[in-house]
Amino acid sequence: MASVPSAAPDSFAPRPIQAVFFDIGETLINEGEIYGRWADWLGVPRHTFLTKLGALLATGGDHRDLFEYFRPGFDLEAEEKRRAEVGVPNGFGPDDLYPDARACLSALRGQGLYVGIAGNQPVEAAAQMEALGLDADVVGISDVWGIRKPSQEFFERCAQLADVLPEHVLYVGDRIDNDVRPALEHGMLAAFLRRGPWGHVQEGLRDEREALGRCLFVLDDLASLPGLVERHNAP
Repeated sequence: MASVPSAAPDSFAPRPIQAVFFDIGETLINEGEIYGRWADWLGVPRHTFLTKLGALLATGGDHRDLFEYFRPGFDLEAEEKRRAEVGVPNGFGPDDLYPDARACLSALRGQGLYVGIAGNQPVEAAAQMEALGLDADVVGISDVWGIRKPSQEFFERCAQLADVLPEHVLYVGDRIDNDVRPALEHGMLAAFLRRGPWGHVQEGLRDEREALGRCLFVLDDLASLPGLVERHNAP
């Protein structure tokens, strides 16, 4: 299904986009296999693990509740260390990159825009992102910065790095609570990406409709984003 612009207010039109920042998980990186490996580690069928994740998201929970549900007292740091010790490290690699991500970033930079990547990720993700060699001006990792979404400081850091006013920054993400709403509150433009567990579950939540309606774009993929941005900036 092709990506389309949302029914955004006309007030968006005079605000040219000068910088585009992307979330990481389920925006650039497909986390399906990452969650699958956690299910294998916990000895839980993958479909059961993902079904419970969807149920938790629909009721306001998150991935930390998911681990606790299947293993009470779950210690993420300790389990990650155990996995690394037996050769099953956590994280992502080239095979987890969504196929539309690389071309999208390159096309936006080709338009002369500042392109950034910034998401809630552990320190180790900085090296993993660097190894992908994506066409971006900066990569921001929350645990490196010491600030996490939905903190307004996180979005302020993005605008400062791009050296543009927040109103000229488009933030692209799959979560309404962590990406769309806080970006809008900081005065940025927002694009909601309908993919991954959060993207599909949160779109249907009544409490998220107001923020969703204020998005400049609602996307099914990243392939069409460069064209949408170019048309938005044309006037």
